[in-house]
Amino acid sequence: MSQQVDGRGPQPPAPSPYATAPTPRQLERGRRRSTAAVTVLLVLTAAVAVLVARFLASALGPDTLFVVGLLALVPLAIVLVGLWWIDRWDPEPRGWLAFALLWGAGVSVFGTLVLGEVFTAAFAELSALDAGTFGAVVQAPVVEEVMKGAGLIVVFLAARSHFDGPVDGVVYAGMVAAGFAFTENILYFGAAYGEVGWGPELAVTFVLRGLFSPFAHVLFTVWIGFFLGIAAHRMGPGSHAAPARWAGWFLLGLVPAVLGHVLWNGGLALLFDDFFSFYVLLQVPLFLAAIAAVLLLMRGERRLAHEKLAHYERTGWLLPQETVMFGTRAGRLQSRRWARRAGAGDQLVQLERTARRLAAVRHRLDRGHDVERNAAEESRLLRATVRQRQELLAAVGSAGVSPAGLA
Repeated sequence: MSQQVDGRGPQPPAPSPYATAPTPRQLERGRRRSTAAVTVLLVLTAAVAVLVARFLASALGPDTLFVVGLLALVPLAIVLVGLWWIDRWDPEPRGWLAFALLWGAGVSVFGTLVLGEVFTAAFAELSALDAGTFGAVVQAPVVEEVMKGAGLIVVFLAARSHFDGPVDGVVYAGMVAAGFAFTENILYFGAAYGEVGWGPELAVTFVLRGLFSPFAHVLFTVWIGFFLGIAAHRMGPGSHAAPARWAGWFLLGLVPAVLGHVLWNGGLALLFDDFFSFYVLLQVPLFLAAIAAVLLLMRGERRLAHEKLAHYERTGWLLPQETVMFGTRAGRLQSRRWARRAGAGDQLVQLERTARRLAAVRHRLDRGHDVERNAAEESRLLRATVRQRQELLAAVGSAGVSPAGLA
């Protein structure tokens, strides 16, 4: 399709026929249902998190809880920054991310405390391990990963329009694991602080758990999120109502999650003689392998985004330069440098975010996921693209920089 490019950018064709499917009233009802669902779940998980916080306050004391809670924020922040970096291409809704974090910090911990005793009573006698070893290498991995995985199932079923691939699964799993690790770190830091206060024991515990292995729980639970993401990618619309379609994928992810947890908890006692060997030969390689896997997933996501943005280039909604700018890493870096020189960095970031969301919506439409809702979102994002492009080029023009910098 030929198109005349001037200071305003391309003139878009008529909207996609998808975009006229739902009425405004239907859209409003859909938004209200989605908002109500995540609000109710947030309230429930927050209530459980408050109960867990009261339990921690009674067990550790309010003053100790305050001190070690601040320390536990350090590894939490490290993990959240990493997850934000992974999620920046197609950001998940903040409400669902908050739910995942609260589930991990509250519901998963509460369920582990309750079910852990039941699990031990039922299976400890079947094992030749002593009570401490059984708790660390059997009970904790199984119960904790099941409880964290249950939160992922809730997100998978209730937010299917936002859970449609392995990267989404990694992000949600990481949030659940981050919440769980935050509360667990409070318990470990609190036990060390309660002995002698500020001292070597607390320092060693903080360094080992907070700085050397802040991503430990993420490395376990991410398997569940990854395989549920594959299930979401393979399933068509409405398949979330058929557990047989996704339960197998959940169990497939639960197995390596539990085994990884077992290896992590029991490696020092069962396989290595000292912590240094355990850390260098097991923990570091596992972490590096996880980083490599995530990078490959993100590379695939960027390739998919470029492919979906090319659709809008073919239909005249995007400039060819914009497909490169927003669909490739090199194009994104070059365009950001150009926009900063022109003093239009904010306008470019807005257009870039809209383009990434367009790519994600187009992928869901092509997969047949929630067509009415995503079609309406596509229509909104296309209108936003036209407006934001005009704002960007106006800002560039007022700065006296040529739009040719887009190339």
